[in-house]
Amino acid sequence: MTEVAVIPRGELENRIGLCVTESSPHRVVGTLPVEGNTQPFGVLHGGASCVLAETLASVGACLHFAADGGIAVGTELNATHHRPVRGGTVTGVATSVHLGRTHATYEIVVFDQHGKRICTARMTCVRAAA
Repeated sequence: MTEVAVIPRGELENRIGLCVTESSPHRVVGTLPVEGNTQPFGVLHGGASCVLAETLASVGACLHFAADGGIAVGTELNATHHRPVRGGTVTGVATSVHLGRTHATYEIVVFDQHGKRICTARMTCVRAAA
């Protein structure tokens, strides 16, 4: 699948170069360049990994709740950063863990361009009225 037009990109996603490349309620994939998103030490900022994770999970949850006119609101995000990355592009894959009537939970794995896991996150969203 390609990026879903009904879910607008926010200013932050535009600013950091985040691009959603595949989207469904069950799986969302996106990329983020390392360049321009680093901390002073030259590695990808952990917050950038979290923005990628939160965006991907939110897109999936929005698609899940859209079936009955709802939207997704994030309630919890946690992330473990495994290794630094200094260049290239990272890819995040959000996979649904639970898609319920009022809650949606995703596991998000972020990989570097060599396929090494750099971050593992989990996010839960709740359904809200549109």
